Amino acid sequence: MLSNPVYDPYLILTKVYSDGTHLKQAIAETYIEEQYRSRTVKIAYGVLENDLYLDFCIRHYAPKAPKLSVRTILKISLYMLLFMDKQKYMVTDCAVTLCKKLGKSGVSGFVNAFLRRFDREQVDVSLPKGDEGNAIRLSYPLYAYRFLKKEYGERADKIATAKSGGVSVRFEKNQEQYLQKSHTCTPFTGNFLFENFVRDQGYERGDYTFQSVGSIAICDCVAPCEKFLDACAAPGGKSVLLSKKCGSVTAFELHEHRVGLIESYVKRMGVTNVTALQKDSSAFDSEYEEVFDGVLCDAPCSGFGTVSENPDIKLFRKESDFTALKKAQSEILSNASRYVKKGGALYYSTCSLFERENDSIVGEFLRTHTEFVLEELDSPLAHEKKKYGLQFLPDTAYGAGFYVAKFSKKS
Repeated sequence: MLSNPVYDPYLILTKVYSDGTHLKQAIAETYIEEQYRSRTVKIAYGVLENDLYLDFCIRHYAPKAPKLSVRTILKISLYMLLFMDKQKYMVTDCAVTLCKKLGKSGVSGFVNAFLRRFDREQVDVSLPKGDEGNAIRLSYPLYAYRFLKKEYGERADKIATAKSGGVSVRFEKNQEQYLQKSHTCTPFTGNFLFENFVRDQGYERGDYTFQSVGSIAICDCVAPCEKFLDACAAPGGKSVLLSKKCGSVTAFELHEHRVGLIESYVKRMGVTNVTALQKDSSAFDSEYEEVFDGVLCDAPCSGFGTVSENPDIKLFRKESDFTALKKAQSEILSNASRYVKKGGALYYSTCSLFERENDSIVGEFLRTHTEFVLEELDSPLAHEKKKYGLQFLPDTAYGAGFYVAKFSKKS
């Protein structure tokens, strides 16, 4: 039973589809047969990366929508057929066996017939034309695909399908022993990408940490200063990295349990000049008015720049969410600007690809906060210069999409 390649991915994806659990959390919370961990994780990610296309395949061949449990088994099976080149008889047998083990013998005949009849060419011929068909083929929400097309034209497909460059590791020390493995160098000191990287005691010693290329690039844009505020700090990667170039770092985080994450991160990395506090960065606190030489607002956003690492974003994020996100982004940036000293620097960043969360927010801020002026930024990582900030895109930035802009407060 445990060697059935459909079983462990089924347990993980059931938590995602049924409970709304984020994929990384679902993987962490699920017992996985260690011998097959790599295969299981690949399937779980692959199914979510291709979710909309797999849904379309099922709708094309099923006379009526199967229940969620059956649909999940079919998605895993189709992924194995379409993207892992597994033999149809093997996949079908595993799916049918799992149905019976789960007490769903009544649908095992349907699953068997479905998989034996399935033909990708028939599905692809029936795809709608235009943006709708492309969005299904790329498994990208239609509204988000249209955002991409409007802003990036024919490059949209490459952005939507860009893969992660690998596991991003930032080393503090003892990196030589790890670089014997195949790796990719990034433009940032101590930051390398690995196809596979198994955490060992070096992680607990603070020799290295896992930090995205985007997060590191944002920190690289920050100028050294004495007192710095990371206004939306969890899980703490940027606060810890910025502590190397700033005299002290104050880390605000709204949720108590996430403050604990920052404190654990700081302790593990042996940092002594970071203070984590439970604070709402959208609510003004006069204690911090014009206290900091630099302030970073890494604002809550849609997260579409990180779908190569978090494919569940495409599943959970809705177009209607952007109204609340815009309100939060504007409020946090406006409020945090009050904590910047005269002559100090303010930074705004997101892991979004979309102008409405980036240049649009910045432009509105500059129009209503005339005490700030835009500053020029540059980065060694491939990027586009927008009207106000730098936009990094997944197809040229190791799978990462993010944005950063800088302002200075008039003296």
